[in-house]
This record gives sequence, C-alpha cells and structure tokens, in this order.
Amino acid sequence: MTTQNSQSVPPQGSHHYVMTVELPGRAMQTLSGTWTPPQGATRHDVFSAIKADIGRQDPEMGGANVVFFSLEPNHL
Repeated sequence: MTTQNSQSVPPQGSHHYVMTVELPGRAMQTLSGTWTPPQGATRHDVFSAIKADIGRQDPEMGGANVVFFSLEPNHL
C-alpha cells in the first residue's frame, strides 16, 4: 500500500517546459519547470516570457541562442 507524504507539495503549472540556451563556445544552460500561462496566451508568449526570465536570472544568458524549446501540457 502506498502512503501519501504529509509534506505539502507546491502547486505545479498547467504546462511543463524545457529550454536550452547557448552562448556559442562559452556556455550552455538547460532549464525546466512548470508554467501556467494567462488566459489567451500563445505558445510564443510563453516562449518569450521564459526567455526573458532567463535573462533576468542571468543577464549574460539573456542574449543566448535558444537551441531547444519544448512546451507541453503538464498532465499524464
């Protein structure tokens, strides 16, 4: 029988994303997480918001090339 963990689990977003960015010859970074886009948002809106968030967290990576991006519903 499986028991539930009594610790609270933070809520997850409605979509799961993976984004890999690269500064050629210098650095590469892959980020993943969940996101709940606002009503009416497009895939491009989410892409732009995640890319901008990377730039806020690490200004040098803000101008990096996106080598991979995936956005899918976060349910099984």
